[in-house]
Amino acid sequence: MASTSTPLTLPVLPLDDEVVLPGMVVPLDLNDTDVRAAVEAAQAAARSAPGKPKVLLVPRIDGTYASTGVLGTVEQVGRLADGDPGALIRGRSRVKIGAGTTGPGAALWVEGTTVDQTVPDPLPGHATELVKEYKALATAWLRKRGAWQVVDRVQAIDDVSTLADNSGYSPFLTTEQKVELLETADPIARLKLATQQLRDHLAEQDVAETIAKDVQEGVDKQQREFLLRRQLEAVRKELRELNGEQEGEESDDYRARVEAADLPEKVREAALKEVDKLERSSDQSPEGSWIRTWLDTVLELPWNERTEDAYDIQGAKTILDAEHAGLEDVKERITEYLAVRKRRNDRGLGVVGGRRGGAVLALVGPPGVGKTSLGESVAHAMGRKFVRVALGGVRDEAEIRGHRRTYVGALPGRIVRAIKEAGSMNPVVLLDEIDKVGSDFRGDPAAALLEVLDPAQNHTFRDHYLEVELDLSDVVFLATANVLEAIPEALLDRMELVRLDGYTEDEKIVIARDHLLPRQLERAGLAKDEVVIDESALRKLAGEYTREAGVRTLERSVARLLRKVAAQHELGERELPFTVTDEELRGLIGRPHHVPESAQDPAERRTAVPGVATGLAVTGAGGDVLFVEASLADPETGAAGLTLTGQLGDVMKESAQIALSFLRSHGAELELPVGDLKDRGVHIHFPAGAVPKDGPSAGVTMTTALASLLSGRLVRTDVAMTGEVSLTGRVLPIGGVKQKLLAAHRAGVTTVIIPKRNEADLDDVPAEVLDKLDVHAVTDVRQVLELALAPAVNGATPEVPVAA
Repeated sequence: MASTSTPLTLPVLPLDDEVVLPGMVVPLDLNDTDVRAAVEAAQAAARSAPGKPKVLLVPRIDGTYASTGVLGTVEQVGRLADGDPGALIRGRSRVKIGAGTTGPGAALWVEGTTVDQTVPDPLPGHATELVKEYKALATAWLRKRGAWQVVDRVQAIDDVSTLADNSGYSPFLTTEQKVELLETADPIARLKLATQQLRDHLAEQDVAETIAKDVQEGVDKQQREFLLRRQLEAVRKELRELNGEQEGEESDDYRARVEAADLPEKVREAALKEVDKLERSSDQSPEGSWIRTWLDTVLELPWNERTEDAYDIQGAKTILDAEHAGLEDVKERITEYLAVRKRRNDRGLGVVGGRRGGAVLALVGPPGVGKTSLGESVAHAMGRKFVRVALGGVRDEAEIRGHRRTYVGALPGRIVRAIKEAGSMNPVVLLDEIDKVGSDFRGDPAAALLEVLDPAQNHTFRDHYLEVELDLSDVVFLATANVLEAIPEALLDRMELVRLDGYTEDEKIVIARDHLLPRQLERAGLAKDEVVIDESALRKLAGEYTREAGVRTLERSVARLLRKVAAQHELGERELPFTVTDEELRGLIGRPHHVPESAQDPAERRTAVPGVATGLAVTGAGGDVLFVEASLADPETGAAGLTLTGQLGDVMKESAQIALSFLRSHGAELELPVGDLKDRGVHIHFPAGAVPKDGPSAGVTMTTALASLLSGRLVRTDVAMTGEVSLTGRVLPIGGVKQKLLAAHRAGVTTVIIPKRNEADLDDVPAEVLDKLDVHAVTDVRQVLELALAPAVNGATPEVPVAA
C-alpha cells in the first residue's frame, strides 16, 4: 500500500466539537472570528498562487487541537440561508499538523504534510468483503430513515478511502468517534472501524426499537383495557337503569352489602375496612381480587343463622333407636345433652359467659360399627344440619386453620368451610378418621384442632384466612377414630370419649333385618316380598360366615346372597318369591369361613393336645380370640432357653419370660415337672404370625399353656382367658374387657376368665352376652389353672409334645 506526502503551509480554521472528513462539504459562518480570519488569510495567499483558497480544518475539542486536520478548499463565499455571511468549504485530504509558522492576516499558520494512502488494485479479498458489509449495513440504516437517494450514492462509491470517510455524515457518531476516523490513516483499517461503529449503532437501534415496541404494546393494552372497562361500566349502567337499580360502583355495592348484612359488630368493622381498601385500590391491583374474595367469603358465612333444636327428647330417642340398633352409650349421651339444653333454654341460660352449650364427643371403635352414620342420626334427632369433614390423610395445618390471604389460591380452613356449607352456626360436624391425621414440615393439623375442640376456647376461634373471631361453641363436634392410642393425648383430653366396642350377634341380626336387608334388596332390584331371608340364615351369616365387630362384611354377604338369587331367577333356575334358610346358605354362597371351636370335632380342635390355650385380644378391628401353643425341645438336642415366635412385641416377650419364671419357681407346689423347664428348651408360638402382637394381657394364657404342656392336661375347649400375670402369680387388670367378651361370644366360647379387678367392666357388656357366658373373676393364676385345665384321664398323663 503506497502513500504520498506533500509539505504544505496553511492557515488553521478551528472547528469546535466538529469534525470534517475528506470528501465532505460544509458551510461555515463567517461571523465567527476564527473562521473569518482563516478564510481571509487563505484568500490573500491565493492571490499570489493559482487555485482556490486553501485552509486547514482542525477539530478543537475542549480547547485542544487534534494532531490531524483536513485540507479544505474554499469553494464559495456568500450568504447562508439565514442571510448571514458564510463560506462553503470542501474537505480534500488528511494533513499531519507540524510546527506553527507566520503568514498574512490574523489567522494561525502551520506547516503540515499530506498523509493520504493509496489502496492496491485489485483489492484484497478481505477488503472486498468489508466493502460489501459496510454498504449492506449503510443501506439498511438509510432505508430505515427513508433516504433512498443517498442509498444509490453510497452503492456507487467504489474507493475504499472515500467509502470510509463517507461515514462522517452519520449523525449518530460522537465527536471522539469522528476524530478516531480522522486520525486513522490506513483506508482499510478506517473502513473496518467505520463498519464496526455502524454495526454497533444498528444493534443499539434494534434493542431500542424492541423496547419501544414493548412499551407501545403495553400502552396500547392499557388503553384498550381502559376503553373496554369504560364500555363495560356504560353497559352495566344501562342494565341498572333498565332494571330500575340504583347506580353505583362495585365498591359501593360491597359497602351496601356489608351494611345490609346481619354481621357481628367486630366482623362488620373488619369488612368495612376491607371495603375502604377496595375503594382505594386500582382495577389492575391483585389486592383488589383478594379483598373481593375475602368479602364474598365473609358475606356468605351464616353469622347469625341458627337452627332450632328439637327439644322433643322422647322423639329424639325414638329416632336414634329406629336408625341404630345397640350403641346405648352414645344414645344416652345425646339424650342427656338434649335434656340439659332444654332445661338451660327454659331457664334463660342459653348463653353463659359468651359460650353456648356445644358438645365434643369422640366415637372410638373398630371399623363398621356405624360411627360415621351415627353422626347423621344425631343431626336428625336434634333437628340440625349435618356436615362431614374427612380428616384421613390430612397433613397440612392450613387445612384446619386456613391459609394466609397473601398466598395465591388462599382458602379458609375446613372448619369454616363446613360452617359455610351447613348454612348455620350450630350444625353437627363429624370429624371423620381423626386418628389418621398426620404431620410433616407443613405443621401438625392435630395441634390446630386443639382450639377447635376445646369448649373453653372455641367461642373465639380465629381462622388464618378470615382473621375475625368465629363462635364454634354451639357446634356439636363428633370425632371418629379406630385406634384410641393414635389420637394425641392433649387432643383426646378435650373430648368426651365414647367407646363403640362392636355388636352382639342378636344386635347384628336386628341390624341386618331392619337396615341392611331393605337397602340391599333395593340395590339388587328385588321387591320386599320377592326374597325373604330367614332369621336362622341371618344368624348363621353373622356367626359363621362373618366374624367382625361391625356389620360391613355382613352387609356384603347379604348383598352377595341377593345377587345370587337374582341371577338364578334371571337364568330361569329359581322361582320367586323365595325364602332363604340356613340350610340353603352353603349352596348359594359356599361354605362358612368361621366355624366355632365348639362346633368342630373334638379331635380337630386346637386345644385337643396339651400345651394349647385360648386367649383374648383387642385388635384394630375389635376383639378376637388368640391361641397360644407351647412345646418342649428334645433333651438330646441340648437347646435350652426360651424361643418366641409369632411377631411379638417387647411387652409380650416379657410376659412370656414372667410366665416361665413363675412356673420354674412355683412348679413344685403346682405338682408340675419343672425339671423339664431347666434342661429342655421351651418354644411358645402365637399363630397368625403375619399379624403383629403386643401387650401384657396374654400372660395368664401363656402360663396356662405351659402348665398344660408340663402336666399333660388339656385346656378346656370352651374356656378363654385374659389377664396380666406377675412373678408371684397375681392376675392383674387389663383393658378392652367388653371387646374381648364380645369376641369370645362370637367364637362360641362359653367360659371366660378375667382379672378380679376388671369385674366392674362387666357393667359395659350387654346383658344378652353375659347371660350366655360363664365369667370367672380371679386374683391368682392358680385359680386360672384350676378352672382351665381339664382333669387327667383315669389318672394317666398324656404324652408331652416334643418340638422337632
